[in-house]
Amino acid sequence: MDFLTQFWESILGIFANSGFASLPWENYIMILVSFVLIYLAVKKQYEPLVLLPIAVGMLLVNLYPAIAMGGQTQYIPVAEYLKDHPNDTVTYARVMIDGVECFAKPEQIGGLLYYLYQGVKHGIYPPLIFLGIGAMTDFGPLIANPKSFILGAAAQIGIFITFIGAILLGFAPNEAGAIGIIGGADGPTAIYVTSILASGLLGPIAVAAYSYMALVPIIQPPIMKLLTTKEERAIKMVQLRPVSKLEKILFPIIVTVVVSLLLPDAATLIGMLMFGNLMRESGVVERISKTAQNELMNIITIFLGLSVGSTATGKVFLSPKTIGIIALGLFAFMMGTAFGVIFGKIMCKATGGKVNPLIGSAGVSAVPMAARVSQKVGQEENPSNFLLMHAMGPNVAGVVGSAVAAGVLISILK
Repeated sequence: MDFLTQFWESILGIFANSGFASLPWENYIMILVSFVLIYLAVKKQYEPLVLLPIAVGMLLVNLYPAIAMGGQTQYIPVAEYLKDHPNDTVTYARVMIDGVECFAKPEQIGGLLYYLYQGVKHGIYPPLIFLGIGAMTDFGPLIANPKSFILGAAAQIGIFITFIGAILLGFAPNEAGAIGIIGGADGPTAIYVTSILASGLLGPIAVAAYSYMALVPIIQPPIMKLLTTKEERAIKMVQLRPVSKLEKILFPIIVTVVVSLLLPDAATLIGMLMFGNLMRESGVVERISKTAQNELMNIITIFLGLSVGSTATGKVFLSPKTIGIIALGLFAFMMGTAFGVIFGKIMCKATGGKVNPLIGSAGVSAVPMAARVSQKVGQEENPSNFLLMHAMGPNVAGVVGSAVAAGVLISILK
């Protein structure tokens, strides 16, 4: 009988310590959200390299919150401790807590995602992601058509419109800046800016930024078709001129110097982006260039995705403020796409119909997804249309533009 009683108490104890008994309802909602993200990553293949780690990080933190918790520091009264350990020598640092002298016992070990998250918290992962992006990116289309910079800049207007709108809705200026940067559709930049300006909003902003990057093929086409005519979408563009190796080598050096002098707060992101590109184009460090493109990029992407997902706990994420942030982020992204297309139409008129306005939507920095969307929508109207390389110019200009916009917001608001 005692055995049965103990057995039953053990079963009850296991249940009491299980997630079924301890998890709040918000966590179960976020678990369902993580399933949706996994579906989008696996079935629909929407940015799976980023979306899948984010979804798994979200799933793990809502199933087992301790995986993202830090180690706990214990404060023990010195006098009380010496009564029980008279021969012990207390060598730990001593502090006063409520008038009682205590010593701080070293932190206990925290959860796995707590330590991975430090790379996000201290702004380490985003610049390393930019290093990999630079090593993978061909700036040739942008160099061949410098007017693409205009479209890349135009797509950043959504950032500043949303920044103003968020302030009018009651967000603090630093929070509004972090929300607005979602409009650039650049996850690493959004994380970098938010970690500096409003680290408390990192979870919803990072998830929103990467989610909208993944949903580019769904969000952008309706806006592009709404703002353009059938004739404009069918415009064929002439082939870009060849770009010399010297131009490709000088470009990252010149951009780094000019942007860093004008906006020192953008130097970290721009510097790492252009360093990666210089490794690619110089042709003398192929081994580390390939490492930046592959092994380093893959490792940092895994760590970044899991860390970002781990911030999406049910209690933090399911709040009116977070829902407002996600809605404003969507608005920012839609405005960025719209202004890119609008400026594309202006360039179309100014050049006598030589520019297809669809390439303006690629001015957001979701590389190369946004450029592929421009290509797809253009081919729907004209199967012989080939806009991909033309759209890559505004697309990579958007990467530079979002980093510059980040530098502007940081310099103003930090």
